[in-house]
Amino acid sequence: MDKNYSLKYIEEESKSWWFKSRRDLILQLIESCNFEKESDILEVGCSGGPLLKDLSKRHFLNVVGIDVDSFAINHCKEEGLNNVLIMKGEKTNFDNNTFDLIIASDVLEHIQDDQLALREWHRILKSGGTLIVCVPSFDFLWTSHDEINHHFRRYSKSNLIKKLEKADFKIEKASYWNFTLFFPVSVLRIIQKIFSKKNRDDLVKLPKFLNEVLFVLMCFE
Repeated sequence: MDKNYSLKYIEEESKSWWFKSRRDLILQLIESCNFEKESDILEVGCSGGPLLKDLSKRHFLNVVGIDVDSFAINHCKEEGLNNVLIMKGEKTNFDNNTFDLIIASDVLEHIQDDQLALREWHRILKSGGTLIVCVPSFDFLWTSHDEINHHFRRYSKSNLIKKLEKADFKIEKASYWNFTLFFPVSVLRIIQKIFSKKNRDDLVKLPKFLNEVLFVLMCFE
């Protein structure tokens, strides 16, 4: 990822309604699973570390983050997050059966061989462990934002389930998310595909009030 864009991404992920509401969803899922505070947790694609910080605030003691972006990892360390490593998600250095929980939030689409990544995550996950995966959906929503972010694909729910099952995961829950804003966002994306300039991303800074309204709306969903 381009350094300037990486900096922009890190700045936005800490406060944007989209990133905040996605972290809120993940944290609720983790809470519903009743993990022990000593659980071994890995975040694949930790970026600038906001989820790692949230987990630390909730007193999880053994949390590790990995990312291929050295700029992001350095930012984590500057923020006091030291248990972070530069590492590929599809080829880690961890032993078999290391983690109780693996979180991969909008990561799988960045990996060319996603099946290889899923098999790797299954290898390093403890028996009975949990994997939380979030991915962008629907090919028709593909825009230049996906290209700038070096995405290889988008997913349907059925397609993702097949890939997970092929990697020997048992599906406990699978759901689309962001239904509340699906239709307006879909229309906007289609318009962008037709009229917008190439090399344009979706990281747009919103007025504080609107940002908070969207965050509350997504949390309600």
